[in-house]
Amino acid sequence: MFQEKVIEALQEVRPMLQRDGGDIELVETTPENVVRVKLTGACGGCPMAQQTLKQGVERILKERVPEVASVESV
Repeated sequence: MFQEKVIEALQEVRPMLQRDGGDIELVETTPENVVRVKLTGACGGCPMAQQTLKQGVERILKERVPEVASVESV
């Protein structure tokens, strides 16, 4: 159930990243509710990727799925 909610929330984030030539892939969710993702395309090598991940992706995921402990890039 947790992973399904995360997938739905990532679908909301994806268009924002795709506008800048990037994308996001869910790698895994852990038992501790850590979401591990991979930023791809332009986002994969962007110097602002970590900021996008924390201030954008993590913030939105936590709003949509309060159980999310954190979001990490792998």
